[in-house]
Amino acid sequence: MDDITPRKRPQQPMQVQDIASKRPLGSSNTPVTPPQQIPRPQFAIEAPEVQPLLPAKAGRSRKKLVLWIIGAVVALIVVAVVSAFAWYKSALSPVDSANSTRVRVEIETGSTPSMIAKLLEEKKLIRSQLAFDIYTRLTKTRDTLQAGTYSLAPSESTETIVTHLVSGNIDHFNLTFLPGATLAENSAKLVKAGYTVDEVNAALKKTYDHPLFADKPASADLEGYIYGETYNFDSSATVEQILTKTFDEYYKVIQDSHLIDGFKAHGLNLYQGITLASIIQREVPSQGDQKQVAQVFYSRLGMNMPLGSDVTYQYAAKKLGVTPSPDLDSPYNTRRYPGLPPGPIATPGIGALQAVAAPAPGDYLYFLSGDDDVTYFARTNEEHEANIRDHCKIKCLIP
Repeated sequence: MDDITPRKRPQQPMQVQDIASKRPLGSSNTPVTPPQQIPRPQFAIEAPEVQPLLPAKAGRSRKKLVLWIIGAVVALIVVAVVSAFAWYKSALSPVDSANSTRVRVEIETGSTPSMIAKLLEEKKLIRSQLAFDIYTRLTKTRDTLQAGTYSLAPSESTETIVTHLVSGNIDHFNLTFLPGATLAENSAKLVKAGYTVDEVNAALKKTYDHPLFADKPASADLEGYIYGETYNFDSSATVEQILTKTFDEYYKVIQDSHLIDGFKAHGLNLYQGITLASIIQREVPSQGDQKQVAQVFYSRLGMNMPLGSDVTYQYAAKKLGVTPSPDLDSPYNTRRYPGLPPGPIATPGIGALQAVAAPAPGDYLYFLSGDDDVTYFARTNEEHEANIRDHCKIKCLIP
């Protein structure tokens, strides 16, 4: 039997059809029609306005600049506050902490705080009117400042001065005039106590009706008449009142010690007695030697010998503003001219005044103060030269 095998048909390639067109794909002969476009609905949509963004680096720089400006302003404010506070504290401090010279300030009734501040600044007692005004406002003392006469000093702070003015208490102060002081030295002391030069000069030139001046020539000044003592005054006292108080004390001492009669017993009036006592006071401040020195001067006056006192030409030279010299041509120079000088050369103390009224006995004609501050007396010039050689090798070289 013949083996019969079914004959296979040659396979034809499968045609893939486009589902949409139902035409086979890959056919080059058939044009491809694109799918129909379906129209879409149109909507009017506005896009939001978008601001362009700054770069991150620029934003950080701007932030730093703002912070820097704020910091700088704060720093300036702090510096200004600190500086203002430092100025304020400095403006309240004393004008001169080393200057305790008293200054008299008279605040009249009705004076405003501003007027008071101006007056204090003009007298160089406070540094600043503004600081004074601020302080009195902060402390609520502006309306409690009281009128009156005060004695203030540049060494006091504004706070101290305000406290002083608020209390309203009248100041009291002590004033000491020293035995042996000259009129110029006492004048300077009055200025230091707070009085002006004009006030002092006017008071010294004034004519006083006082028994102390009974024998004083009208042309003579007040040299020798401001008695050395410590006095207490209130701040309202004038220079005239101060001087009058010293005159009163002086005359009381003279009366209590019966000095006028003592001077008269030796041929001197009150003015002459004060003049001789002033020389003794300057020559030997020690009361223990003053009576013997008075004896020497009385002996010389009795013999018409020059008193030969070095302190007299030294006084004259200082008054004239020249170099001291034993040859100085001045009526005050008792080295050249015999007798008493025209007037006192200083204010004598009670010891010198009593020495003139009651000198020690003796016949000495010479004396000197040695280098050891001991007074050596001699009867003859030879003895005196020996005392100079032995005891006055330094002092006696000074004119």
